[in-house]
This record gives sequence, structure tokens and C-alpha cells, in this order.
Amino acid sequence: MPEPTKKEENEVPAPAPPPEEPSKEKEAGTTPAKEWSLGESPVGEEQDKQNANSQLSILFVEKPQGGTVKVGENITFIAKVKAEDLLRKPTVKWFKGKWMDLASKAGKHLQLKETFERHSRVYTFEMQIIKAKENYAGNYRCEVTYKDKFDSCSFDLEVHESTGTTPNIDIRSAFKRSGEGQDDAGELDFSGLLKRREVKQQEEEPEVDVWELLKNAKPSEYEKIAFQYGITDLRGMLKRLKRMRRVEKKSAAFAKILDPAYQVDKGGRVRFMVELADPKLEVKWYKNGQEIRPSTKYIFEHKGCQRILFINNCQMTDDSEYYVTAGDEKCSTELFVREPPIMVTKQLEDTTAYCGERVELECEVSEDDANVKWFKNGEEIIPGPKSRYRIRVEGKKHFLIIEGATKADSAEYSVMTTGGQSSAKLTVDLKPLKILTPLTDQTVNLGKEICLKCEISENITGKWTKNGLPVQESDRLKVVHKGRIHKLVIANALIEDEGDYVFAPDAYNVTLPAKVRVIDPPKIILDGLDADNTVTVIAGNKLRLEIPISGEPPPKAIWSRADKAIMEGSGRIRAESYPDSSTLVIDVAERDDSGVYHINLKNEAGEAHASIKIKVVDLPDPPVAPTVTEVGDDWCIMKWEPPAYDGGSPILGYFIERKKKQSSRWMRLNFDLCKETTFEPKKMIEGVAYEVRIFAVNAIGISKPSMPSRPFVPLAVTSPPTLLAVDSVTDTTVTMKWRPPDQIGAAGLDGYVLEYCFEGCTSAKQSDENGEAAYDLPADNWLPANKDLIDKTKFTITDLPTDSKIFVRVKAINAAGASEPKYYSQPILVKEIIEPPKIRIPRHLKQTYIRRVGEAVNLVIPFQGKPRPELTWKKDGVEIDKNQINIRNSETDTIIFIRKAERSHSGKYDLQVKVDKFVETASIDIQIVDRPGPPQSVKIEDVWGENVALTWTPPKDDGNAAITGYTIQKADKKSMEWFTVIEHYHRTNATITELVIGNEYYFRVFSENMCGLSEDATMTKESAVIAKDGKIYKNPVYEDFDFSEAPMFTQPLVNTYAIAGYNATLNCSVRGNPKPKITWMKNKVVIVDDPRYRMFSNQGVCTLEIRKPSPYDGGTYCCKAVNDLGTVEIECKLEVKGGLSFCRLLLQGVPPNIIDSYLRDAHSSNPEEY
Repeated sequence: MPEPTKKEENEVPAPAPPPEEPSKEKEAGTTPAKEWSLGESPVGEEQDKQNANSQLSILFVEKPQGGTVKVGENITFIAKVKAEDLLRKPTVKWFKGKWMDLASKAGKHLQLKETFERHSRVYTFEMQIIKAKENYAGNYRCEVTYKDKFDSCSFDLEVHESTGTTPNIDIRSAFKRSGEGQDDAGELDFSGLLKRREVKQQEEEPEVDVWELLKNAKPSEYEKIAFQYGITDLRGMLKRLKRMRRVEKKSAAFAKILDPAYQVDKGGRVRFMVELADPKLEVKWYKNGQEIRPSTKYIFEHKGCQRILFINNCQMTDDSEYYVTAGDEKCSTELFVREPPIMVTKQLEDTTAYCGERVELECEVSEDDANVKWFKNGEEIIPGPKSRYRIRVEGKKHFLIIEGATKADSAEYSVMTTGGQSSAKLTVDLKPLKILTPLTDQTVNLGKEICLKCEISENITGKWTKNGLPVQESDRLKVVHKGRIHKLVIANALIEDEGDYVFAPDAYNVTLPAKVRVIDPPKIILDGLDADNTVTVIAGNKLRLEIPISGEPPPKAIWSRADKAIMEGSGRIRAESYPDSSTLVIDVAERDDSGVYHINLKNEAGEAHASIKIKVVDLPDPPVAPTVTEVGDDWCIMKWEPPAYDGGSPILGYFIERKKKQSSRWMRLNFDLCKETTFEPKKMIEGVAYEVRIFAVNAIGISKPSMPSRPFVPLAVTSPPTLLAVDSVTDTTVTMKWRPPDQIGAAGLDGYVLEYCFEGCTSAKQSDENGEAAYDLPADNWLPANKDLIDKTKFTITDLPTDSKIFVRVKAINAAGASEPKYYSQPILVKEIIEPPKIRIPRHLKQTYIRRVGEAVNLVIPFQGKPRPELTWKKDGVEIDKNQINIRNSETDTIIFIRKAERSHSGKYDLQVKVDKFVETASIDIQIVDRPGPPQSVKIEDVWGENVALTWTPPKDDGNAAITGYTIQKADKKSMEWFTVIEHYHRTNATITELVIGNEYYFRVFSENMCGLSEDATMTKESAVIAKDGKIYKNPVYEDFDFSEAPMFTQPLVNTYAIAGYNATLNCSVRGNPKPKITWMKNKVVIVDDPRYRMFSNQGVCTLEIRKPSPYDGGTYCCKAVNDLGTVEIECKLEVKGGLSFCRLLLQGVPPNIIDSYLRDAHSSNPEEY
């Protein structure tokens, strides 16, 4: 792995630590090398748990490495993560120690960067430390997570002092909490914020153990002790104090354990010592959870049962927790490194100043850029952007600067360091004040500017009050202070600006008063009225017209109408006066109250007047009753006149309502206003009496309803009958048929009237395109064919002369009258027409019609012919016996019906149809079948060994169907239970095998045709005995067949594409004897005990299942089969596609069905990513 680099001008890499040699170990007086605690530093217990949960997944391709940097230089740590298996960017966090997340500390001293290389698909994460300080040293950790995968890496940073220079440490910044947006954001070390402390004179004291002092001190004194003894990590120290207060359990491995804590000055040497109960136990030393390896800094020493650790040249980075392990036990301690104290070499001096002057307090300390704290009356001074105090440091000199001092700055100021303190008093006095220009009283007009101005001898602030209350600045009121001049400017003076104003300079008991008076002529404000100052009121309502007025002093208002004043009082029309308005009140408005009203205002500043027009409006009068001019089947047309009075507002439209005459419920017919005075109601019920009425609508509302119209009843005749056609014609009659009308209506249908006329009596026109004819014929020429109404849709016109031609029409009659007639399109010739006969045999009867005995036979044979033909049926040339076979004839078809068919009904049936001289014939073959009879005889031809030869003769009765086979059964003479031996056997001889030697058998045979097996079977008269003794049958001797075979693949592996995250399988088949051993390999490496693979072998089919493959699983897979006769291998390539879109997967060659399944599963599991 590459080492981290320091970003300097020449990019010089950090020097590697010197190698550890055995000779140096011997010089240090240590035991042989086997006693040394060497090896990689283990991670802490928390890190072990995280690694256990990471499922051993490795995400880093390059881990950050520890490094060394000098104070003030830069260093960069780099981590790289491969993105081939990742669908999105992983999460990376940087930590210092165990808990400090550095993401919130990024600033001028710490920068975090990340980049992505598309070509190599590698994420690069960088942590850059800028201008490193000594307290930046320590252990760091980088963690990367992606879904259920986790990886981490720890590394160390060592910071050394620059050669020949003194480290520049800003202690004040070490006590600050780093935050976003601050100048010191990015600091890596934190401590408690020192809030308030008492300043006490430090005296030289002997060496003090800070650890013992903290253990015995109160929590409220922790911060004071931390600053006094140079503790920079107070929070960490308190955590360690809490840990060390735990009671140590008695140890079986240690005879003497470490002390709870050790203290050493910076640059000093510390000694840790434990004593073992068993000197053979292996001892390991740890710092912050990482094992300590021997070096020039860390020296190990063994003395009998004592194990000693020396730490040379202690720095602030060595301030941490240490523990030693022996076997399964450990003991721990804390090491605290203390910096040398800072002394005050030049004390503060008492100072006196005037208000507004610049004050500087100066002191000098023993070290450059030392940590110094300033206090005012015992409270710490925290400088900042909003603070009046500023601190300046020039080497060893420290200054506290106060710009524009005030009396509040008079106090005792003190400075405190880690080794001493100094204090001094600051006194701030006021200068004498003179009034150069006093305030003057002012009177201004409303809307003008008010400017109050004064001038005093000192440039100090002051306060303005109005009527004893403080003046608040706004967009209209401005307070101006320029040097010694103070102004109060009020733009657009208002009445409320009137009052007593006073200016009081700060810190002086002096006031400057002035009075302001605002005057205004009367005004009438009519902004709420129309352009023509018209007010509309509805008759009967109360009008309260409030007109805003203004003026100072308040003016007097007078209302009048037609030169008659309207007095204030309790009348129906009266006036009311208020300070800021005048009101005209009309309790119950009437039509006569319409007119022009005047208002006059007057005060000592002037006069004003205005005119207002009041209009009283009302609902319109109801219209007159409407008139129904036309009626249809479900509609009517109605008209009406507008109302005589529109209520003072134009008529906007009308609403129409209707109801049934016998009902009291009115129903509105239109929801949008009808603008006309005509309307067509629809969707009424025929035969029901209705009434209608009208409402007039204006801007005020809806009038009362008009009187109802006269009752009317919607009614309509039916539509013409349909499909008028000729049914039949004879020499004297014509039969017509038709269909009912499409629309009958509520009046119903009473019947039909059929009319005709002769061709010589009309000047009929040809039929139109729709088959309808128009006739110019007087009504007297049409003759009714029926005297009374007929209900049926078929009628015969009789007593017609032969060879005449007639026209025919039909009408539908109901209560509303006769419908439009339906005409036949052509004249009809009264003469019977001969139509030759024709038989239409159904398709299924053109072949032999087969039925079983007992089933019904029902055959329908349609035919044609006019007049009605004569029909004759014969069977096999003989007339049919109608007692056995039923024959039913109609005008269009003939039916043969047999309730229960018998075999005697089989035969050829002939049909003859005759019309006049025309004859048509047809034939039908009917076959009635039944089960066959049994075979005539069954004989045993021969018996040998376990075999019997049988022969039989076909049955006499085949059931009127061909024999399709035979069924042979056998039965043991002892049990006589029959068992089927052969079914559907077509020959008349068979050999029965595998009989039991020593048994005696009978055999029987069933016949079979399309109806099934015969009811009975024919049995052999004699039995067949399978004898035990007799000729011994010797089995032929055959040589054993050699089934051994070398392995051979019968189905090879094929190249396969898989989708990342979805299981993939590789299949092949192999044969061989003995059974070959199957081995799977990836890229020539045998796959053994890998949980990501599962291998199956069933009946020679070998399967390798790859669970949720990633692009890493792609490659060449090989299946190897081995037995004693040989070895065979077969390979295929697997490519894992990890695409994100359908098009990309398709271009890479993945089949569309796999893409669809992959995208559906991915969308259902993570909808926010797709």
C-alpha cells in the first residue's frame, strides 16, 4: 500500500520509522526476542464487533497508512474503494480516536475530499490536515459501509516539532469548541469551555499530582484546576476519571497491578510496572487499544516477575489510556502529560479615562503566544465579532483594548496564566455637558415633516421620549445622531404624532423638552363608494351609510335631502355623528327613499361637502301565467310575457317549474337562467296532465311564481310498423306479416289496420332507396282488409281476383290516432307460384348415423317447396311401419323419432319430396349397435414350462359393429379369482407366460367392439396344469456384459449471462461407470467449501448454483469428471451483467426475459433507486 504524503512544495514523502534490530534490544537490557510484544496492532473490542458484523467483506482496494509530519506542515491520507460491485456510492467516515467524527470539524485545518474515476470505477476519499499542530497526533480510523458490507482501517499520525524553532501554540484556541463557520473550525482537539472562575493570586507551590487533585476536588472546580495545571483535554480527563473510580477486581494473573494514574511533565520519562503471579505468562502492552511495539520511545524490561514499560520523551500525544494483558486478564492506568506553567513578568497598571476614549490594558508573560485569559470583575472576557473588547498579542505582550469606553467599563480587570495572575482597576468618568441648541415647539400641517433638532457639547448618545414613552424608530420616524447634533425626523405628520417630546442624553441628568401640534382641514372620504357615488339598498332592509371624515379639530357634519336637513334623533331617517365618521341611517328602506343626499363638514380649519345618490331596489313582480302553444309525446312549447315591474333592476332571466296536475310538488326545469320568453320542457310522461309556471329574476333575487298554466297532456302516435313482407300467395289470397313499431309510447298499441288497393286505381311511384314507396292516392281508393283492429302481426287478405296486382300498407292504431303507414315496396301478383322441392340434409347425416341400443333417435330434415309438398319415407325400399317409427311433417321439415332404438331399426332410409311434377329424393344410413357376444369356443392348444398356448373363434354376434379386440383372463383353480392377462388383443390366438409351476389354471376370453366388452366370456372347458416334474429347462449361458465406461459429457456446458444479485446456474450431464467424481473449478481453481456456491448431482445431471453473483464471479468455469477409466473436462464462460437500464443490459447481450425479471425485482425491493 502507498504511504500517505505531505503536501509541500516538493511533495516529499514522510520518512519511515527506522527498523527495529535485535542488537538494540540487547543494549536496552531486555530479555531475548521471543519475550518481545511484536506484531500488528489489534483493533479494540468495538472494532472487533464491527468486523464480525461486516461478514468479512473487503471494500478497500487501498487503505490509508500512518504517517509523520512536522508542526505547521500538511499531510494527506488516501483511501480507495472499488465500485464494480456497488450500485451507488459507499458511505465513508473519518474518526479520531474512538468517537470523534471529523465530518463536523472540517474547516481551515481539515479538509475532506472525494473523487470518482469512471474509467477504472474507483472512488478516492482524501483527508487533508493543514498546518498540523502537536495536539493533532493520535490514532485515526476510516470506515466505509455499503448496505450490509463494512470495512475499516486504523492508522497513526505523529507530529514532531520543527527543527530549531519553538512550537507556536495558541492555548485560547485549544479551549474553544470548534464549529462550522468559525475561524478555528477544523481543530482536532477539544476541551471544556472555561466559563467563570475566581481570580486568586497564584503562589509557587511544590510539585502537585494533578490526578490526585482532581480525584479529591469538587466537580465545580474541575475547569479551574485544568487551566491552572495546563490540562488541555478536560473532557477526556473527566471520562478517564470516571473510569478509574471503578473498583478493580482482585486479579489472579497480577500480583501487583498498575497505579490508577501517572503524571509526567512534557519531555519527561515515565515508568509503568506490574508484577505477575506466574512469570511464564505472556505480557502485552496497549495504548488506546493498540499494541505497543518496542522502539527507542517504548522500552520493555523484565526483572523476575516484574514487567516494566519505559516511555521516553513524553509528548501531549502520549496523554491517553494504557493497559497491560497477561493471559485473559488485564489492568489499566491513565497517563497525564503536563505542560510547564506560564508566569506573568509585567503586571497590569491602574488606568483612568473619560467616556468615549480608547483604553488599552497591557501585561507581559514569560512565553511567546502563551495562553492568557482576561477577566472583568472575576468573569472571563470572551472576545468576538459582537464584543466591545479586543485582545492583541505581540510576542510576550498581551493587550486588552476597549473602544469607546463607557462608565459601565469601570471595573477591576485581571489577567491569568497557568503560572500566575495580575489585576488593575479601570475608572471611566464623564465630561461636563453643555446645551448649545435646545429643542423648540412646532406646529405643522397634517402630512408635513416634523423635525426636532438640538445640539450638545459632547458626542454621546441619548434617548427620545413622547409623552413619557420611548420613541421607536420606523420607516416614517427616524432618529439621527451626527456628532454633537441629535435630530428626530417624522415624515408625513399624523394626528397621533402630536404630543410632548423630550431628549435625554445618556449618562447625564439633563432633558430637552418640546411640544408638537398637528392641524388638518376637514375631509370627506368616499373611497368605498362607486365612481358616481351611488349606494344601492334593497327595499325593506336597513341602510347604515357610514362616511369616514377627518379634520383637526373634529368637524361638525350636517346631512340634507332636497334642501331639508336630516336631524339627529330617533326617526326612520336620521344622522349619527362620531369622531372619525358620520352615518346616515334608514331603518326600513322604501321605494320613495331613492334620491340624492348631501353631507357638509365644517371646522375652524375649513369646510367640505359631497353628494351621494341612494337607490332603493326590490324584487320584480311575478310574470303572467304562461301559455302552452304546442304539445308532443314528451315535450311542449310554452310562452309568456315579462313582468310589468322589474323591481328597479333589469330582468336577468327566468326559472321554469312544472308539476303533475294531481301533485303539489314543483320541479325546476332549468338551473341556468333562461334569457328568452319561450321554453321547451322535455322528458315528460305521455298521458299525464302537467302544469307549468314562471319566476322572474333580477339582481336582487327571484320574484314570486306566476299563476300556473292551463293543464295539458303529452301524447303521441306510435312509429310505423316495421318489416312488412309477403308470407304467402294463392290464387285468391295474399298473406302479409310485419313486426311491431319500434316506438309505441305511453298511449300503448290498440291494434293494426291492413289496407290494400289495386294497381289500376293508383298512380304509384317506384320505391325509394330504403324500399319505401310514396303513393299519390286518394284515401277512398285504399280498402281495409280487416273491419276490426287485429292484435296479431299476420293477416290474410281474401276474395282477391286471380292475376290481379295489389298494393299493401299497414298502420298502427292507439289513442292518439293512426301512425304513419308502412308500405310494401312492390305490387303483389295474386297467383300461386310453384317452387320445386329441395331437401337439405344436415352435414352429420351425410355419413352413417350410429346410435347404441336403447338410445333415442331424433332426426330433423329441412326441405323447401311450394305449394306444400307430399312426403314419403321408406326403409330398405319398404314403407315404414309408423307403429315402430314416428314420422312428423311440417311445411318446412320432416322428423324421424325413435324413443328406444333397437338393432332392427338399422338400415337405409329413403325420403321423397314431391311438388306437382317435381320430385326430390335423399337417403340416410342408420346403424344401431350393441355389445358383441362372447367368442364361440376357447381351447388350450399346448402347455410347456410356464407357458400356455390358447386359440378361440370369433363370436357369432358382433353387436352390429366390427370386433376391435379381445380381453384374456386367468384364474387359479384353487381360488377361481380372475385376473386380466391381456387387453385389447386383436388376434384369435395368444400365449400366456410366467405362470406359477405347480398351479392349475382356467382361462376365459371377452369380445370387444365400439360399445365395450361382451357381457359374458367363453371359458376353457379343460384346465392347464403347470407340472413341477418334467424336462429340466437349462438357461443358456451368457457372458457377463462389461458396463464399465470412461466419463463422457452427454450435454455440454454453455456460455451464460447472469444478472448481478440474482442466482445463476450452470448445468451439464455426464455418464460413466463406475460413477465419476465431479469437481467444479473457476479459472482453473477448485471450488471447495465456498458458501456462495452450491453443487448438485442427480441421475448424471450436474448443477452449479452461484448465489447472488457479482461481476467478480464472472470468468471461466470448468466441470471435471474422473473415474478409474479416465478424466474429461468441459468449460464455459459466465459473464455477470450489473447494468442499470434496460438498453444497457440489452446491448450487453442479456436476454430480454432475464432483463424484465431483474428490473421488476429491483424496482420492488428499492423503488427510490429506479
